[in-house]
Amino acid sequence: MHRGIISVFGGSAPRPGSPAYEEACTVGRLLAKAGYAVATGGYGGIMEAVSKGAAEAGGHVIGVTTDALNRWEAQTIRPNPWIKEEIRFHTLRDRLYHLVAFCDAAVALPGGIGTLSEVALTWSLIQVAEIPRKPLILVGDIWDDILTHLYGNGEYIREDDMHLLRCVRTPEDIVAALNGSEA
Repeated sequence: MHRGIISVFGGSAPRPGSPAYEEACTVGRLLAKAGYAVATGGYGGIMEAVSKGAAEAGGHVIGVTTDALNRWEAQTIRPNPWIKEEIRFHTLRDRLYHLVAFCDAAVALPGGIGTLSEVALTWSLIQVAEIPRKPLILVGDIWDDILTHLYGNGEYIREDDMHLLRCVRTPEDIVAALNGSEA
């Protein structure tokens, strides 16, 4: 039995051996060792690395996949081999909502447009209480930069809403934040 499901968001571009891929493997491994199941978008890059790290540590790995990416790419995109449980949706929208709503916490590593949309939707749904409040942990300097520009002088985002996010630096900091410790 696991302590909860952690959705992990991140880009599809990192490849095995790259620093981002290896860091994501560490994230998956540490989450699994701490007793959490991990859920990712189920494909390559960060998603694969987190899945690999968690699976190799004996954790439960959920891949939330979609038919939409195969239509978009006009080719068959297969889920990564580390997934133990696949949940498949017809639309990207349904896949995204499942990853955001049906987790106990969300972690975002660096990524692109998809990762940004996952973070924004999670943050927005927590803000308006459409989903229960849960940890939303952003990993790395890239998020500090984005949030600094987004917040600006507080004209568009309330300070209280900024506190719905937690920025951390390392994979170890993620587990500490989930366990309620200061990172």
